[in-house]
Amino acid sequence: SSSVMNISEHLSCPLGFGHYNAVDVCILETVVIVLLTFLIIAGNLTVIFVFHCAPLLHHYTTSYFIQTMAYADLFVGVSCLVPTLSLLHYPTGVHESLTCQVFGYIISVLKSVSMACLACISVDRYLAITKPLSYNQLVTPCRLRICISLIWIYSCLIFLPSFFGWGKPGYHGDIFEWCATSWLTNAYFTGFIVCLLYAPAAFVICFTYFHIFKICRQHTKEINDRRARFPSHEVDAAGDAGHGPDRRYAMVLFRITSVFYVLWLPYIMYFLLESSRVLENPALSFLTTWLAISNSFCNCVIYSLSNSVFRLGLRRLSETICSSC
Repeated sequence: SSSVMNISEHLSCPLGFGHYNAVDVCILETVVIVLLTFLIIAGNLTVIFVFHCAPLLHHYTTSYFIQTMAYADLFVGVSCLVPTLSLLHYPTGVHESLTCQVFGYIISVLKSVSMACLACISVDRYLAITKPLSYNQLVTPCRLRICISLIWIYSCLIFLPSFFGWGKPGYHGDIFEWCATSWLTNAYFTGFIVCLLYAPAAFVICFTYFHIFKICRQHTKEINDRRARFPSHEVDAAGDAGHGPDRRYAMVLFRITSVFYVLWLPYIMYFLLESSRVLENPALSFLTTWLAISNSFCNCVIYSLSNSVFRLGLRRLSETICSSC
């Protein structure tokens, strides 16, 4: 139909070798983007509502960062409505270049917030395990709010140079033609982003989780030695009351962090290669970009499968909705 043909005018179709193949690829890409947009919005709305319905989740200070990530991922889904409506041939009412720049900037800022929150979560768990006696004095609600505010401010500032012509903030898989042909990446700007965002966050996460699991392994070894010397229930109780809950919760957060970097690593690698003019492949650009954006939905799945308190809150929310219906 004519509406299907019009989709191909708005979307770069990297995988098509003929006109009809290009239209088929455009339809496939449209389905992927529309589906991801729906899943991201629905999943993160669920996480936000569950946190409001499950007071036990607020006992962890990391709930501040988890909720911040949920809101950031929700805004990612809302932002994805822009290319979704464009692909479905709804007019955006804004000039294409401005829409492209604003959309790329917003997506980059929101994912920067998620990355920074993951780094802060790892630091929080590190302090909880290494300094359990002074943890409550070090990590207060006021300091957490200040930290989250600084994360948003820093994320907004680090990508601002892209508006002044210094490179692309990192959004690939271009939906708009202007993004693909006129807005090019810059090796210096890419290096700037890597040095001030990607590399520090990855280093902090690797450092903290390495020491967290090292300490937990030492603690487990000490418990096993005590059980071998003094087989009693007191030793078992002391071990369970020690780092057990912190270790389990750290594992949940480690899974979230691991999935984040697994999904984002192809995107970052392609970002570096394209900025250096080593590789330029529209198909890889599209796949790596939307694979990374899909992480905004994966967080919801991992948390719901890994955290028993979250599952309880989700069940209560479902029962409340079903009873009201």
